[in-house]
Amino acid sequence: MARKREFTVYSLSFLDIMSCGFGAVILIFIIIHHSTEVTSQELSVELMAQVRKIELEVESDQEKVVELRSTVKETDDQIEVTEIQIAQLIKTIKEIQVQIAELESEETDNDSNIQKLKDDLKKLEQETGKLKGSLEANELAGRSVQTFTGEGDRQYLTGIKIGGEYILILLDASASMLDETIVNVIRRRNLPDEEKVLADKWQRAIRTVQWLTANIPHTGSFQLYTFNTEATPTIPDTSGEWLDLVKGSKLNVAVENLQEVVPAGGTSLHSAFAVINELSPQPDNVYLITDSLPTQGDSPPKGTTVAGKQRERYFEDSLELLPGGVPVNVILLPMDGDPLAAPNFWYLAQITAGSFLSPSDDWP
Repeated sequence: MARKREFTVYSLSFLDIMSCGFGAVILIFIIIHHSTEVTSQELSVELMAQVRKIELEVESDQEKVVELRSTVKETDDQIEVTEIQIAQLIKTIKEIQVQIAELESEETDNDSNIQKLKDDLKKLEQETGKLKGSLEANELAGRSVQTFTGEGDRQYLTGIKIGGEYILILLDASASMLDETIVNVIRRRNLPDEEKVLADKWQRAIRTVQWLTANIPHTGSFQLYTFNTEATPTIPDTSGEWLDLVKGSKLNVAVENLQEVVPAGGTSLHSAFAVINELSPQPDNVYLITDSLPTQGDSPPKGTTVAGKQRERYFEDSLELLPGGVPVNVILLPMDGDPLAAPNFWYLAQITAGSFLSPSDDWP
């Protein structure tokens, strides 16, 4: 009689399958764990590099702060010493004046002594005048015609030197100043003028002018023009004229009038640079605020669109209008779709011995 065979699920084949599956799970966990360690190490190295870079920048900024504080301390000490010298000279001048009055009241012949005292008095007055001028210069170094305070009272080191007896500011007021992208420019140029003037990019351009005017010297003259296809002074009927910086009243009016300018039209550097030749004497410094290459030359283009190479040719042609010896300092605001703008305007700053600045989003 045949024996009945017992059935069991724990056969050899089943155990083999279970072992393989368990081994696969372990292998997956090993691979995942190793990958996590590698990624973590890579991130750690990258973060440490960024931290080190920030630490170096902080150290550099701290050194600059120490240097600036030292410069301020030296200036304050100079002012204090100069004030003491002026006080001593004024005291001596008064004493000499008393001596001259006494000698003149006497009947004896003291003409030679009186003349000598007058000569000494004249020299002391000249020296006092020089010291007062030096004192005023040191004090003016810490003041501006206008005040401009950025967010959080920040002061940026831009590398742009604000100086000269005759300062010309040229502000691009074309339609591209409405936004940083072509699509938004097209959309915004169809809005009412009241909304156009409130565009973030245009208001930033106005703040840039305010920053410049807040840092220019007290003496000398200035002129502020906006330009698109034509150049127009912000104070009407002052075309070709230099405006006095004394007391800053005209400067305030010129900057305030920018709020009424509506960005529109194309861009012609020919019209902007032609202003330099209209002014007499020629400017010591030109500050050009723009965002892209020109869209036309001295006359409107024939077509409705202008290719990048053609805009570059318009730019090159406009350089022929620049007189020699006039630095052009360029502040280039952002504009998408114009990659040739930055190298060309950098070149302009270099050949004229000016400065080039492409500021961060939060400047000024």
